[in-house]
Amino acid sequence: MPFNEIEVSKLKINPFVMLNEDWGLLSAGKVDKYNTMTIAWGSLGIMWAKPVFTVVVRPQRYTKDFIDNHDLFTVSFFPDGYRKALNILGTKSGKDCDKVAESGLTPMFTDDTVTFIEANMVFFCRKLHDGQQLDPEAFINTGIDSTIYPKKDYHYYYTGEIVKVLQK
Repeated sequence: MPFNEIEVSKLKINPFVMLNEDWGLLSAGKVDKYNTMTIAWGSLGIMWAKPVFTVVVRPQRYTKDFIDNHDLFTVSFFPDGYRKALNILGTKSGKDCDKVAESGLTPMFTDDTVTFIEANMVFFCRKLHDGQQLDPEAFINTGIDSTIYPKKDYHYYYTGEIVKVLQK
């Protein structure tokens, strides 16, 4: 089934289910070199009068290099049946193996970035704010720091303007 472009204002989605339950793939790069990782955290909304997707990436993730070095990133969501592929892409590093081949997903290069043919919804985002690391001193609920960050590997935040959405 081919993709159709849809206006952000016409979306009928539940981001809480999409991120927390369904998961997505955060991807960046070009045909010669790219990477992707599974995400279950992020946010959609309006910032600086623009529709945005904010994603978070831990410093040790290989995908961080690609997000840092490219203006565009995608966040792709999949229909039921892709949990095994998303598990592989979230637990293995593209630095160590060809995890995309192992996942069975098919990369699709368009608009100067990467997504996957099997996705049913893709957000194309142009970075507006570049990788600010979370400040552990700012936690009001200190339990978050001790529970989520025992290794002190605080996420970097990236906010991208949603410039296009493709949906099947």
